[in-house]
Amino acid sequence: MQFLEGIREKFYRLVKEKHLTGEEEIQVVSARPLTPEEAIGRPERRDFPLLKGKETMIQATFKDACGQAYTDMPGNYQGTLKEILALPLRNNYERAIFIASLNAVMRHLELVDKTVHCRDQEPGRCAARLVEYVRERFGNPRIAFIGLQPAMVASLAGHFPIRVTDLDPDNVVQRKGGVMIEDARHTGEIIAWSDLVLATGTTAVNDTLATIVGRKPVVFYGVTVSGIARLAGYEQYCAFGH
Repeated sequence: MQFLEGIREKFYRLVKEKHLTGEEEIQVVSARPLTPEEAIGRPERRDFPLLKGKETMIQATFKDACGQAYTDMPGNYQGTLKEILALPLRNNYERAIFIASLNAVMRHLELVDKTVHCRDQEPGRCAARLVEYVRERFGNPRIAFIGLQPAMVASLAGHFPIRVTDLDPDNVVQRKGGVMIEDARHTGEIIAWSDLVLATGTTAVNDTLATIVGRKPVVFYGVTVSGIARLAGYEQYCAFGH
């Protein structure tokens, strides 16, 4: 929560700086869960969490812009920008609404440009390109992969030493992409072992992001983290986001 409070303060200052303050009580943000096909289309692989029903994509709309965030607590929302800035952020639903709305507002302000999930063949192409990205940026690192994304894990596992953790108990101690998935309780040990952390931006929604940063180089993947990455200065990988 302390981390997101800092993001909230930066968001508030941004709203004031961009002269949205006088409109914050009348500017409405609306959000709703997307169907799997709306969110990701029809990718080649069928094991993405969005398609398995484990996670849902929330899409927020502000003026002409959309912003998205993954969550396991989906729901609808409509409120003013002022109300978004005052959300208590007590659970994954409120944090997802806040983060999706942050992404939409920052997209409207043209401060970020990848706030909508890639679709159809793009997730597979994104996973393939990740190998080249890691090699160019980091050489041949040992990778701690936080939050199972099966296409990415399968792509990376053929090229780098990798350990993967996930919060979904159905994935733990299962082999995915040739890698045994470990319980998220081992995350600290795995980060200590690694040279590079690749983490889902959904860690911001489930309030675990702050436990990941600060020890090793971290790259967050996906659209959820777009606004936060810009405000906090984090590196983001999102090759085909829209």
